[in-house]
Amino acid sequence: MKPNIAKSLCLAAAVSLSLAGPAAAFSISFSWGNLKKCTSGNPKRVANPAFKLSSVPDGTAKIRFKMKDINVPRYNHGGGTVKYSGGSTIASGAFQYKSPCPPNGAHMYEWTATALDSKGKKLGEAKARKRYP
Repeated sequence: MKPNIAKSLCLAAAVSLSLAGPAAAFSISFSWGNLKKCTSGNPKRVANPAFKLSSVPDGTAKIRFKMKDINVPRYNHGGGTVKYSGGSTIASGAFQYKSPCPPNGAHMYEWTATALDSKGKKLGEAKARKRYP
């Protein structure tokens, strides 16, 4: 191939990629749903909230969820891993975790969803925060 033709083809490919724009980022959102307010100071294991997913990375076979109390990050609320075969939601009840039970007023909680391929390789990560109660 002549140098000028090769240069033109490379330039055309670069322009094409830049016009396509960046891929949308993996994201999640959730609602606490009907989660009853904890009054005992002792979190119980409860069903996960329903999650809405957007732009899940191609090749995702599983999604690992983990919840963290931003006000008390050392407390382990746990989470769970679910099989993923497409779609834009993870239903409530797909796994259990320790419910939020802040002892001194509302706390901010963060869910992290990690998209994994069939071998466990991380493909992407999404986070969502919400106050409780």
